[in-house]
Formats: sequence, C-alpha cells, structure tokens
Amino acid sequence: MSAPTDTVARAAGPGRATGSRGGHLTRKRRLFWPFMIPALGLYLAFLVLPTLATVVLSFTKWAGSGDTPEPNGVDNYVQMWNNDSFQYSFQNTLIYVFAGGIGTFLLAFLFTMVLRDMRGGKAIRAILFFPNIVAPVALGMFLGFVFKYQPGKQGLANFMLEHVGASAAKFLDPANVTWVVTASIIWASSGFFITILMAAVDRIPPYLYEDADLAGASPWQKFRNITLPLTWDVIGVAGVLWTINALKIFELVFVLAGPGTYSPPNQAWTLGIYVFDRTFGSNGTPDFGAACACAVAMIALVSFLVVLLRRLMRRDVIQF
Repeated sequence: MSAPTDTVARAAGPGRATGSRGGHLTRKRRLFWPFMIPALGLYLAFLVLPTLATVVLSFTKWAGSGDTPEPNGVDNYVQMWNNDSFQYSFQNTLIYVFAGGIGTFLLAFLFTMVLRDMRGGKAIRAILFFPNIVAPVALGMFLGFVFKYQPGKQGLANFMLEHVGASAAKFLDPANVTWVVTASIIWASSGFFITILMAAVDRIPPYLYEDADLAGASPWQKFRNITLPLTWDVIGVAGVLWTINALKIFELVFVLAGPGTYSPPNQAWTLGIYVFDRTFGSNGTPDFGAACACAVAMIALVSFLVVLLRRLMRRDVIQF
C-alpha cells in the first residue's frame, strides 16, 4: 500500500516546487516598479530634464536670472563655431582625448606586462593609484610649482634642466601648456587604468601563462596573444571612461594655465573652460545660451566618440 502513496508524493513534489518558484518570481515582479520608480524619477529630474532644458536654451539668448530667454535660432552655434576661443577649446580637448588616451593606455599596458610577474605588484599598484585620490586643484597647484619658470627661483623641472646644463623652459606658456597638461594627465590617470586592467588580468587562468612560458613566449607575445584578447571587453569599458573624463577636463588646466588670473589664455582653453567663461567667468554679461550651445556640442561629441569606440572595440567574447 505504501508504493502508490510514494508515487503520489513524488508526483506532487515537483508541482509544489514549481509553484513555489512561480510565487517567488511573482513577488519579484511586484517589487520591480516600487524600486524602479524612485530611480527613474531621479534620473529624469537630474539628467533627462536638465539635458532637454540645455538643448532648448541653446537656441536662445539668455543672460540668466532676471532676464527672459529670447529665441535666436542657430545663432549661438554659428557664433560659437566661428569663435577663436571655441576652436582652441575644441582642438585642445581632442588633444587630451586622443594624445592623452594613447599615452595613458600605452603606459597602462606596459605596467600590465611588468606587474603581472613582479613580486609586490599589488603594493606598486596602490602607489601608482595614489595621484587619483588627490583633488585636481591640489594636483594642479603642485605641478604649477614643479613647472614654474622664474629665474633664480625655478621650479623642480627647470632646476633639473639647469643642473644638467640645459636652458630653463617656459613650460606653462600658452603655446606649451596643453602638452604639459597632457603629460600631467597621463601621469595622474595611468594608475587608475592600470588598476582596472590588472583586475582583468588577475581573472585570467594562470595556466595560460604557464603554457606560454613553456613554449618560450616573450612578454610581448604573452601580452598580444593572451592578455590583450582576454581583457578586450575591459579595455573597451576603460576607453569609454577615459573619453568621458577627458572631455570634462577643467580644474587642472584652469590652475596650471592661469593661476591667480581671471582665466587661462584662450590658447589653453578646453570645452569645459569655454562653458565656464560664457557663464560664471565672463567679465561682461553672462551668455547662458552660448554656454548651453557648447554644452550640447560636448554631449554630441562624447556620444559620437563613445559610439565609435564601442563599434571599433566590438568583438566576440572569449570564454575561459
């Protein structure tokens, strides 16, 4: 008599389990919107709506509080594109994105090849990451002292040049400051991307590198055939982060190129400084319409570069 009872129990068991899972999924669905609505509300209030308002105001002439926005079509965009300051800003920003990005990732890849087999590599990672925890303003002030040009009271860089018999250089002149800032950004940012790439390298099975060692592979061959393909998705994400951050560079340039003055010389501007100048930094009447037009140009540029980068970095995921 027990066999039929056991058969019925076994038949009923999976049904009850399925019902339990179904009830769990139903409860999860019920909790989805209560958790999602506050996040969507914040996203709309602090990102979507301000972005739409920026686009609308970019087609107006508006001096800010107490003034009424007056539609002026595409005048802001035409005047902005023909403005020398904007052209300098656009050019310098692209230099930071591409030259700074290439330098940063070359340095990050180099350290990735070295640190993987180095004893104490984790401690070195922490040291390399240190510049990222320093505020950009403080970092700019420190580098300002390093690159200072003042006969008889030179900064560290010119002191070293004079010590080896070379002439002191005006590193922070408008014609040179963009490249000085680029080198400074590479030095300050590489530790962050080294940390990201090394975290991706740490998840690669060690036996792949052991097999490569047995085959007599050089460090470059191991990087090209193992490290690079297996960290490609992380490199793509790091490239997007770099592009977004490079387009927003402001404090370091502002402090290095124009300490103690109203603003840096036009030749050293970035798009962020251009927006600042057209709003809070203007000596005359602020022009929020022109500032919004530049902000829209920044949004369009970063969107284009990110989409382009994602398409160029697209590759089938390698399972390991």
